[in-house]
Amino acid sequence: MSSARRPLLTATAAGTLLGALWFVPSANASADQPTRTEPSATPSAQVTQQARVAAETADSTGNGTRLADTGSFDTTPYVIGGTVFLTMGAGFVAYSVRRERLGF
Repeated sequence: MSSARRPLLTATAAGTLLGALWFVPSANASADQPTRTEPSATPSAQVTQQARVAAETADSTGNGTRLADTGSFDTTPYVIGGTVFLTMGAGFVAYSVRRERLGF
C-alpha cells in the first residue's frame, strides 16, 4: 500500500514546487532591445482630429486629469505565497523521507 501512495506524494511535492515557482517574480526589468523613439505607424487624420478634440475637451473641464502612479508594485503577496509553497514542498519532502526511512 505504501508503494501506491509514493507516486501521489511525489506528484504532490512536484506540484507544490511548481506552485512555489509560480510566485517568483521575473527579473527581466530591462528590455533586450532599445526602445523606439518614432511611432511604429503614422496616425490617420481622423485619429489625430479625435485626439485633439479629446484633449480640448479635457482641458475645458478643468478637472486636471492626472496619470496613474507608475511606481513599483507590492511584492508582499508573491513573497508570502512563495514562502508558503516552498515550506509546504519542504514539508512534503521531509515527510516522504521520514516515511521511507521508517519503512512504511
